Amino acid sequence: MFYDGKLSFDEFVSIVDELYDEILIYDNNYKIIYINKACKRHYGTSQEEMINSSFYDFAGEYWSTSVLPYVYKTKKAVQQKQETVLGAKLLTIAIPVLDSNGEVKYVAMSVRDDIPDTDQSHALLEDVIPVSMTNVDKKLIYGNEKMKKVLGLVNEISNLDVPILITGESGVGKTMIGKYVHENSDRSNKSFVHINCATISKSLFESELYGYEKGSFTGAKSAGKKGLALEADGGTLFLDEISELPYEIQAKFLQFVQEKKFYPVGSTKPIEVDVRIIAATNRNLEQMVDMGTFREDLYYRLNVFEVDIPSLRERKEDIILLSNYFLNKYCNKYSKSHRFSEEVKDIFRNYSWKGNVRELSHIIERLVVVTKEVEIKPVNLPKHLYEIIKVDSFNDFHMNLEYGKTLTQMLDGYEEKIVKKVYEDCNSTRKMGNILGISQSKASKLYRKYIKGE
Repeated sequence: MFYDGKLSFDEFVSIVDELYDEILIYDNNYKIIYINKACKRHYGTSQEEMINSSFYDFAGEYWSTSVLPYVYKTKKAVQQKQETVLGAKLLTIAIPVLDSNGEVKYVAMSVRDDIPDTDQSHALLEDVIPVSMTNVDKKLIYGNEKMKKVLGLVNEISNLDVPILITGESGVGKTMIGKYVHENSDRSNKSFVHINCATISKSLFESELYGYEKGSFTGAKSAGKKGLALEADGGTLFLDEISELPYEIQAKFLQFVQEKKFYPVGSTKPIEVDVRIIAATNRNLEQMVDMGTFREDLYYRLNVFEVDIPSLRERKEDIILLSNYFLNKYCNKYSKSHRFSEEVKDIFRNYSWKGNVRELSHIIERLVVVTKEVEIKPVNLPKHLYEIIKVDSFNDFHMNLEYGKTLTQMLDGYEEKIVKKVYEDCNSTRKMGNILGISQSKASKLYRKYIKGE
């Protein structure tokens, strides 16, 4: 034994907490009695939420079929490949710990990243056939209440044969929601055809959407061309950036949306199709209608159901969930092993993410590729992530002079508003001190005075 008596039990647990691999211990009745911090990376759930919970609280939702029931039944050490809701591909090794009567007392699990193209098999362990969580790519990662309402609406309307307009800032995941609608509808076994209206020139839009007859114009293929509308027959036609559809084409497109019928370029015979129309935009179409750049009748025909996706800065509780999802995704892709430091998570939570989920995905892919150490630290981050939270003007605090109060009293009132606003944005007295240019001890005093009321 190497233990010299200097390491306390609490210190030992704190060390195990920090291990990269997940350590998980069950009692003899499916109850989790310990799991380390790796659970946050694998499942997006904290230790506090998992410890003392039952296996059945998470089975099926957080990971694919578990080895645990098999270990209880056979009392054998086994290994199994799994996939979690956050896309982590894992190799789980489960060891039963038996009591003096040969019954299972505990089950201890070591859960590590399943790195592709490496042999991690163990001769003394029995392999359990892995069950893939095949719907992990169809799952949308969220915990935010606004997103729950969005998905509630989406699930209600997925099978309704009416147009949907998906709105939201660039990068929030409008295409992903469109695909989610398609995959959860009766049309899921047919095509999902994506058209980006901003990338097709006005002169080619009709021939791309409706196709054309042979010899219908100079340069046309001799056999003619099948249009994207016909490709989507029976399925879903997704029109991204619908705001960029040329005004002079909008009337003919409205007719197609209403009648599901079109004429290929150069043809006099209409073709009828059965398609679901989903449109998406990051612009205010209502404002474009008022400006005369988007047809009002087309707007109302497309906007039977509007699904507005909140920006990432409006769903801050999802930032770390999505960060872990992308970390798992890119670690699997590039055969890497990484985790985020707590400081990096704080920076992610407080960054504005103007590029939304797309920006988060791109940054994490870059970090996975270029970071040499296991732990991704602030020094590894792009410099623009270090944002200073700006207090633009007193208008942010609705300045109303309160006559009858002294200058000191009025200044104290505004100091309180500033402290509460900045602390709400950064959730740390250390960061509040940096932003306001004061010491952490002074920031702590202001926190106790104005927020805790001491």
